[in-house]
Amino acid sequence: MIVTRFAPSPTGHLHLGNVRTALLNWAFARSQQGRFLLRFEDTDAERSTLNFIASIQQDLHWLGIDWDGDVRMQSAHAREHRQALDNLAGRQHAYRCFCSESQLALDRKLAAARGLPPRYAGRCRQLPPGESQRRAAAGEAHVWRLASHAMHGEVIVHDRIRGDIVFSRKDMDDPVLVRSDGSFTFLLPNAFDDALDGVTHVLRGDDHLSNTAYQAWLLSCLEMAAPVYLHHGLLLGADGAKLSKRTGSTSVAELRHEGLLPGALVQAMMRIGHPNLPEQAATLTELLPHLQMEQLSAAAVRWSDDDLWRWHTRLLHGLDTKELAGMLLPLFPDVPDERLGAFAALVQPNLQRLEDAQAFARLLDSDAPVTDDVQQAMQEAGEDFFSQALEIWKDLPTADWQAWTDALKSATGRKGKALFMPLRTALTGAAHGPEMSAVVGFLGREGVIARLNDAIVRQR
Repeated sequence: MIVTRFAPSPTGHLHLGNVRTALLNWAFARSQQGRFLLRFEDTDAERSTLNFIASIQQDLHWLGIDWDGDVRMQSAHAREHRQALDNLAGRQHAYRCFCSESQLALDRKLAAARGLPPRYAGRCRQLPPGESQRRAAAGEAHVWRLASHAMHGEVIVHDRIRGDIVFSRKDMDDPVLVRSDGSFTFLLPNAFDDALDGVTHVLRGDDHLSNTAYQAWLLSCLEMAAPVYLHHGLLLGADGAKLSKRTGSTSVAELRHEGLLPGALVQAMMRIGHPNLPEQAATLTELLPHLQMEQLSAAAVRWSDDDLWRWHTRLLHGLDTKELAGMLLPLFPDVPDERLGAFAALVQPNLQRLEDAQAFARLLDSDAPVTDDVQQAMQEAGEDFFSQALEIWKDLPTADWQAWTDALKSATGRKGKALFMPLRTALTGAAHGPEMSAVVGFLGREGVIARLNDAIVRQR
């Protein structure tokens, strides 16, 4: 069975880069009738908080992402991580390093001067175990390193997007596994927990490729199975920088606050770097049968806020009227449900975002404030125009837009924009919007009269 996971660090809100990772792993598992796990990598105790754990779960639910089983916490395996480190050390695959930061900086400077990569020089690798233990027992500051650098041998990473990737061990470093404060870096707990949880496939950005080589070798040293990886191209911002919470990537919480429909984020995110997804697949469930993760772009892709909001507008126009009315309720809390439903149906095709509905508040309240340009349009028409419009409207046997404007055209000599714009602004409070025949039908005879009277008053 396919098993994937999403393993964020709960040190901030869910951001766009994380959303892509979560969606791709979830979608791959669900499309293969597999399992999807949620694991919080909370070993950074100083920065990890319960608030962020709750926030990330809430955002995942909002996006329609569910998970199998209980939420997993990396910190629950702290003892097993330490045992794995002891196992590596016992097999001489990990060692203590007592080099100071100043010594490491000097080594990097010398390597650069010689045109060499800034790898660790291996100074502490040959320390006798007894001396290493003695210095550690005496309280000397140290880190633990993975002994992965070697003059011979290679590490093969199995990747379903890029094929098998071969890393020569002579080009690999001896990365830090445990910091001087005793906390683990990403490398060991992340890989160990994947194996422990039975994760079979991991989808992540190609910025992790070097990490993957170390993790694959580490797991082989522990005689544990490494997952199959799918390293897709990075998600970049419009400026070409990697999207992450550290670079100011927009959070899901911010987008929710802006009124974004979750389906818009799903659509924009799933389609980026993934060719041939049909346009008519407008939900996450409809997308699943068409996903071919092996075809994800291996090159970097750029995020587009414009594409995101285009999808939002498209989905907004396709919403059930009752659902849209419920979303508009916070903007118009005093409007009865039936009236708000009719309003939602009227203005829906003219909305790009929910807050755009506020431009048509005059349809619900003849006393609603109007913008300066609307006020100017009414004043330019003049009091006589609206007085004539009112008298003709009152004399009509039915509330008919065409009959009204035909009669008003004959009476005033106005036509085109000079005729229609003053009426539109007076009735709707906006220069553009729904069909006027639908507007007068929505307002009814008395609604039109109230707004024309208000337009007349505004001339005085």
